[in-house]
Amino acid sequence: MALKDLLDTPSSGSLDRPRNLWSMLHLDPVLMVLILVLVCAGLFVLYSGADRNIDVVKAQGVRLAVAFVVMLVFAQLDPAVFRRWAPWLYGVGIVALAAVLVVGVGAKGAQRWLALPGLPRFQPSELMKLVVPMMAAWYLSRHYIPPRLPQVAVGLAIVLVPMVMIIEQPDLGTSLLVGMAGIFVVFFAGISWKLISACLAMVSVSAPLMWFFVMRDYQKQRVLTLLDPQSDPLGAGWNIIQSKTAIGSGGLEGKGWLLGTQSHLEFLPESHTDFIVAVLAEEFGFVGMMLLLTLYLLIILRCLYIAVTAQDSFSRLVAGALTMTFFIYVFVNIGMVSGLLPVVGVPLPLVSYGGTSSVTLMAAFGVLMSIHTHRRMITA
Repeated sequence: MALKDLLDTPSSGSLDRPRNLWSMLHLDPVLMVLILVLVCAGLFVLYSGADRNIDVVKAQGVRLAVAFVVMLVFAQLDPAVFRRWAPWLYGVGIVALAAVLVVGVGAKGAQRWLALPGLPRFQPSELMKLVVPMMAAWYLSRHYIPPRLPQVAVGLAIVLVPMVMIIEQPDLGTSLLVGMAGIFVVFFAGISWKLISACLAMVSVSAPLMWFFVMRDYQKQRVLTLLDPQSDPLGAGWNIIQSKTAIGSGGLEGKGWLLGTQSHLEFLPESHTDFIVAVLAEEFGFVGMMLLLTLYLLIILRCLYIAVTAQDSFSRLVAGALTMTFFIYVFVNIGMVSGLLPVVGVPLPLVSYGGTSSVTLMAAFGVLMSIHTHRRMITA
């Protein structure tokens, strides 16, 4: 099937009455198949990255099963439900983030979780990856598009408030994803390039101030390590040096599944979480990496197609923002593992071990499928 045919294949339930199981469940078959292929490949690589620990793979399988259920539930909801509840969910999220700063549970020097009586411990900042773009889209879609400067200012404020609260936890990686998700909504709403240039100029001017008055010592160390990992090869630079070594040693076709030396001889830290792409590159080489990137590209293109064909401003803005957030996940993780970006703790989507990020990503896919499969026939 040609790429154009793949991207143009409509869901059977869109713009028509439900005719099969896909449309009855409000699932997009093309996107669903691509996600399933990625998840299966991820479990395959995870088994090697976890040093053949089948318990880790089983645990990840259970988490992914829960994530698929969440996706299915979100797909059943009409986009109007997300639009209606966006302000309320945003308010609850802000209160939860404030509660984290006051009574949150800490671990490894960070205070990011809430432990409420009768509920499992959870991380409110993960909720904001979905809620912030919905809230920004809700606000901007209620005004003329492209928005004027006052509306842009309010939209940016909606994004910056939770972003600053998450930075205070501190959690730079999640704050980056939340901020980008909201900023993409403002960008897709159609702001002028003059305003974009002005914002970039402000960021450039404020960068020195952020370095001296905002960034914490460990964040500064990550930037310095990015610029010169050899300055502390046995300390701060160890992770990135070993990661680049693993990627380079894979060559064209890799060493073979389960035959990577950097991960199995414990040179590569976090080989089943943030640095799992280095395991894949070492064992499957350049060919394996290209196949993975192609799979991610197809998912992103399909999601962009869903965004372009959405029938209202709110749906288009949310779908576009969630798609680009998924892209940021991929870009930042591969960038930090290959030494192009500072290490900020962003997992490789649906491949790295972890439950919270998987559930959030699958919920986002559920929203995208809802937007695509709940389209209605427009009659004259």
